[in-house]
Amino acid sequence: MTDADVLSRARVATRLPAGDLERARRFYAEKLGLNPADERPGGLLYRCAGAEFVVFRSTGSSPGTFTQMAFEVDDLAAAVTELRRRGVVFADVDVPGLRTRDGIAEVEGNYPSKGARGERGAWFRDSEGNLLGIGQPVF
Repeated sequence: MTDADVLSRARVATRLPAGDLERARRFYAEKLGLNPADERPGGLLYRCAGAEFVVFRSTGSSPGTFTQMAFEVDDLAAAVTELRRRGVVFADVDVPGLRTRDGIAEVEGNYPSKGARGERGAWFRDSEGNLLGIGQPVF
């Protein structure tokens, strides 16, 4: 491995701050259907399809003004419907070039390596104010 390869082969793992770790645990379990795969004092480790993220106790917080983490799903409409049934509230977005309709935005273009012509997306906040997204490539 060369110095240039040091991060290109690394796994990426998101970290999300939580002011109240037990409240966050309940949100992720009850609203998203996710339970920690592991935990330690001050942190909950979640695994989803080979990726992982941690929700950790923090005195700091995110401003919630940008997507901090996103899930990619095969059927966005079904995911949004199920999460709404569980009480997740989706954000309304209306900015130049991006507008949600019934909680879902059509995003033009995508990264060529993904082989998709676009993407559909939806956003919501967790119990700690972190802005999370759900996306579905459009082929």
